[in-house]
Order: sequence, then C-alpha cells, then structure tokens
Amino acid sequence: MLQANRVRAGHQPQDGEGPKPSKVTALGLVLLVAACASPQPPTSTVKVPDTLKPGANESLVMIVPAKGVQIYECRASKDQVGAYEWAFVAPEADLFDARGNRIGRHYAGPHWESTDGSKILGTVKERADAPVADAIPWLLLAAKSVGAEGSFSKVTSIQRVNTVGGVPPKVGCSQAAAGTPARINYTADYYFFTTK
Repeated sequence: MLQANRVRAGHQPQDGEGPKPSKVTALGLVLLVAACASPQPPTSTVKVPDTLKPGANESLVMIVPAKGVQIYECRASKDQVGAYEWAFVAPEADLFDARGNRIGRHYAGPHWESTDGSKILGTVKERADAPVADAIPWLLLAAKSVGAEGSFSKVTSIQRVNTVGGVPPKVGCSQAAAGTPARINYTADYYFFTTK
C-alpha cells in the first residue's frame, strides 16, 4: 500500500521496489491481446480431389465439426424386384466450433442451422469415396441461405470431409425388416466457403 501511494505521488521506484511498466510494454500488451482476439480465417490442411474444390472466387471461412448419426430405413429395392436394401433417410448431427462448443445442428434437406437462426440448404454437386474404409463419401455441395441473417447465411459452398462411419448396415434388411430404421454413428468436418 505504501509503495502504491509513493508511485501515485510521483515517486520513482528504488532498487527492490519492482520495475515501472513502460508505455512500450503496455502498447505491446494491447497489440498482443488485439491480435489474439481478432478472428483469423481458418486454413484447410485436408487434401481433396479436384472435383471437390469450391470455385476460385470462394474462400474458406469456417470449419464446422459434426457428430451424430446417418439414418437409414430398410425398404424394397428400386433396382431389384423382391430385394430389400438400406435407403438413406437423413442426417441428424450436432455442429461445433473449433473450441468444441455446440453452434447448431444438421438435419434433413440437407440443412445446416446455426443457433443464431441462420440456416443453409445444400445440394450435392460432386462426391468422392472417403480415403478410409467404412466411411460415408466426401462431398461438395452448393449452399443457399434459407433462414435469418447470421453466421451461416453467406455460405455458398460446403465440403464434407474427414468422414468416419455413417455407412449403412451390410446385413439385417429383408422383407420381414421392411420399415426398420438404422441410426449409424458418424463424424465429419464441414468446410464452409463464401464468395470472396
């Protein structure tokens, strides 16, 4: 307390009283805090086939990890009379930010909806087999806003990459099981792109 009073009264600290912060140090601290707080655009480290690359006029703005299920239903085959197969119904997943906080959900449409009310609808443009076995394909989707203004509303393309799981069951679908659902766990990263 005595030292604080001396400093306020213009007292210069003596040996052993500790250094007085300089204006340069304070400015450096302010700049460091500002740099940490300003959002940096994410960078993609994943290698995708050329067919899954977005347009040259688009840039990556957000990487959105997802964890949930791919839902299938046992149905009569469209291609083979008397046969049954697992048909894709919809995804159902939570979306997260880089820190692991839930920021939205992914569901039939396919839609990606943020907790801020913004929502986009995707249309598959291209697909490629996942580089790991028993994982749903990687995709490139065109996206359009179908909700309020917000964090997702400017997204124009989406890549689904780094998929794990989510493929339909290999067995268990027959006439006796028709109408039975299967909820298969999956994870993926959704890369959101906007026009530059």
